[in-house]
Amino acid sequence: MKTFTRLDIDDARKLIAGAAVQAERIGVPMCIAITDESGQLIAFERMEGGKVTSTTIAIDKAFTAAAAKKATHDYGTSSQPGAPAYGINSAIGGRLMVVGGGLPVIWQGQVVGGIGVSSGTPRKTRMWPRRDLMPGSRPTVSETHRRHRLILSARYLLIGRVDQE
Repeated sequence: MKTFTRLDIDDARKLIAGAAVQAERIGVPMCIAITDESGQLIAFERMEGGKVTSTTIAIDKAFTAAAAKKATHDYGTSSQPGAPAYGINSAIGGRLMVVGGGLPVIWQGQVVGGIGVSSGTPRKTRMWPRRDLMPGSRPTVSETHRRHRLILSARYLLIGRVDQE
């Protein structure tokens, strides 16, 4: 038997609340999806003004980030014509997303879920997770992901960029 940690509905609600605060800061109403480690949807919110067409995209970004255990934009470069993963975006019935806006949720070095956001431009959905989701939280760098981090702990829920553009 295997024991693992999984996000629950309370974790998902906190992540959505924090993501909504950040979306309001940048002035883009987002569709926000949270999945468990296998990519199955736990919670979803379409903010007032969020694009209806972005509903499925946000869910698929969270799915990709959790199931593939990597940020969705990491597939962007490797899925271009001539690259090793060209065409991967058509895999799994077209659910695999290759644009920014999906990040794995990492706790104690393990992917425990995914978060996906959509409604803004690809640049906006990739850039918006720069600041902490929850007020008063402190950034902590994950050993697993150098470029992006999303770490759950008993005290903090945060999402942010390790590097600054």
